[in-house]
Amino acid sequence: MLTVLQNYQDVFWQGTWETIYMTGLSTLFAYLIGLPLGVLLFISQAEGISPSKPFHLLFGWIVNIGRSIPFTVLLVAVVPFTRLIAGKIIGPTAAVVPLVVAAAPFVARLTESALAEVDPGVLQAAICMGADKKQIVFQVLLSEAVPALVRNFSLTCITLLGYSAMAGAVGGGGLGDIAIRYGLHRHEAGVMPITLVLLIILVCSIQIGFARLAGQLDKK
Repeated sequence: MLTVLQNYQDVFWQGTWETIYMTGLSTLFAYLIGLPLGVLLFISQAEGISPSKPFHLLFGWIVNIGRSIPFTVLLVAVVPFTRLIAGKIIGPTAAVVPLVVAAAPFVARLTESALAEVDPGVLQAAICMGADKKQIVFQVLLSEAVPALVRNFSLTCITLLGYSAMAGAVGGGGLGDIAIRYGLHRHEAGVMPITLVLLIILVCSIQIGFARLAGQLDKK
């Protein structure tokens, strides 16, 4: 295995970087879309601060449909959209498009759940003090939900890390591509175990890092 690591050192470095790139960029864009959508879903529910049944039902169904599509199917289904956005359908940058499409509904539901954990008493106190909707959203809901949002961010990163490995199987690059191309097709002994170890290291690093950050935020 040590020989394989030495022979394919550059390949593993590139694959690791591509995996981090895909995971980080797709998580960022997924939150740019999913976080506001999750907030809107929460405040538009019947007991929310800005109830809107049509909006809540429509976007609730869109989110549910998006979450129900298996990622391998989604990869193929959004190929035209991927080509439109990225200009190509293979490579790490192209893989970011389906990753974002898959993760945004997931982030929306996680955000909605995190906001639901906020103490209703704190919310009612803000309303009684005359806070407007913008202040309630940013200074109460999102502020109080920060630890939960950080944990959800970690969960999203780890989920997308797994998705990125699947994307690698269809030309997305990264560690998944290395495992398929060298470990499966070329039967290079040792490639698959090393790939698994690298993925585990990445997952553990994300989980430990964000768990500590959430713990520190909980104490404040």
